[in-house]
Amino acid sequence: MAALEIAARHYGVPGPVTAQVREVVHAPESGFLLYASMALMMVVLPWRQRFVAIGAAVGIDLCFALVRWALGVRVTDGHPFGNGALWVILGCGVLALTRRTGRDRALLLKGVGLGLLLVTGRKTGDTWLLITSKTRPTVLDPYVATADHALGNPSWLVGRALTATGAVGFNFLDIVYGQLAVAAVVVALYQLRNVAVERRFPGHHLVRTFLAIGLVGPVVYMIFPVVGPIFAYGTGAEHWASVSLWADTGSSGHWAVADLWPHTPPPIAAPHPIPFDGITPRNCMPSLHTAWATTIFIHSRRGPRPLRYAGTFWLVATLCATLGFGYHYGADLVAGVVFALTVEAAVRAFDRGWDRSVARLVAHGTAVFTALLLSYRFLPLEMARHPVIAGPLLLLAMISVIYGYLRTTALREPAAAPVTRPEPQPEPA
Repeated sequence: MAALEIAARHYGVPGPVTAQVREVVHAPESGFLLYASMALMMVVLPWRQRFVAIGAAVGIDLCFALVRWALGVRVTDGHPFGNGALWVILGCGVLALTRRTGRDRALLLKGVGLGLLLVTGRKTGDTWLLITSKTRPTVLDPYVATADHALGNPSWLVGRALTATGAVGFNFLDIVYGQLAVAAVVVALYQLRNVAVERRFPGHHLVRTFLAIGLVGPVVYMIFPVVGPIFAYGTGAEHWASVSLWADTGSSGHWAVADLWPHTPPPIAAPHPIPFDGITPRNCMPSLHTAWATTIFIHSRRGPRPLRYAGTFWLVATLCATLGFGYHYGADLVAGVVFALTVEAAVRAFDRGWDRSVARLVAHGTAVFTALLLSYRFLPLEMARHPVIAGPLLLLAMISVIYGYLRTTALREPAAAPVTRPEPQPEPA
């Protein structure tokens, strides 16, 4: 956090710590996320205190709204709510330090830390994206776009389909895409529903993997900078600005190789790095939205049927959004799935313990992920010229990691004891 704060200041923008402290008073950029973080924090509270916390957060937000209205302050950059949730989280931290002792203090502080980590992760991610745009003047989009011919250019296909749906399809997927963290909180709340009763957190839950993916993913962004088809081969946000009023009208279209997305797939030619602006994040390889949605899907499998349906829906909708908006290539999604399963297996092992099968799975996932990046970088032309061979090989590599994960986790899950019925005793003569 300190290093990212210093790096952001070097580029003349506030870092993650400053951005978070600013939201104590100013209109927050992530109102929904702040309330979701407060919900995570409240898993350590009994029901009565949860209602008090919710009422206090709403009351504080109403006070902020009245003050802004009285001063004539219009909220144009951010959400008009969310300050109250942050105040409640910080207030519970002060309460833990001043009024609680022993195990109660430790549990409440863990809840406060869990809530703040989710928001801090978002701010840290924003700073990482800025650093990628400032430190990587060239991008490798032509390499990924060429390799994507092996998969049939799915971003172009889904992009045309989404454009045909107009504002309805765009706005619907935009909500799903933008509120991924809220969906993660819903699954995490189910996993943590018994914390207040058991007075302890489970050894492994969704938030741990979610944060680990956000921590490791930007490192790959620095190694393999890619901006996405809508920016490298399109007009940027101008395409969606003509469809929906919700779209950002900013554009990097004049940096694009050509205006091809989503109607004309890029030609197969020898790729080379291309220069790009210093604003657009290089956040495509791998697709972390795909990785996070995959993790949500995995952790929702042990929940009730509505939660399993919701996890499946969010995964499918996120895949459609990442491709349809032109934010990712199909190759990014394949790498994102492999990345998610590898990180999930490693994080899960810290709780369940390492053994040969887990180490083999993590090593296999790491090797496949590395092989994907190397093939995108050094073999894209061969992949595009032989899609019948390269495409199935990419999918088989991803499926091998999926199979390994399913097999390893199935072997490590405790088997349910069979229910035996007592044999009927003969009636006495």
